[in-house]
Amino acid sequence: MAKNHWHSAGNGKRAEAYKYGYKSGLELTVSEQIKSTEYPLNYETETLNYIVPERKAKYTPDFVFIKKNGSFMFIETKGRWTSADRLKMKHVLASNPGIDIRMVFQAPTQKISKGSPTTYESYANKLGINHVAKKSIPEEWMSECLKTGEKAVNVKSFFA
Repeated sequence: MAKNHWHSAGNGKRAEAYKYGYKSGLELTVSEQIKSTEYPLNYETETLNYIVPERKAKYTPDFVFIKKNGSFMFIETKGRWTSADRLKMKHVLASNPGIDIRMVFQAPTQKISKGSPTTYESYANKLGINHVAKKSIPEEWMSECLKTGEKAVNVKSFFA
């Protein structure tokens, strides 16, 4: 019987990540980075609705920050960015105009498929997604957000 990749952690970083409730070693690494800062760790706390043609669906971003103006910044970490994940992100963006989703890639120069000249990074550019080519959230992004105990000014709600 084939193993479900979400539950067959194996050894190493992924097994450690599962132990703490994360789905990948990269999510665990980024969560550890956030924990070492003054920013609150909000892992998969929000769910966004989006429409796939002919059906409604939901997407839960990996990490959520509240920006200083009260709006949300969603961070998605990707080691593997499958065609299904790319299509989902395309629908999420189309269904939520103006949303601030940013991506942290483990391997941004990875090709989207064998033989394709398109990389994860170039596809993110095509979709207009702000992204980084490293395994952590840049301080510039985090500095846009509220630290633990800070209050937003000019509060705007994404879900209002």
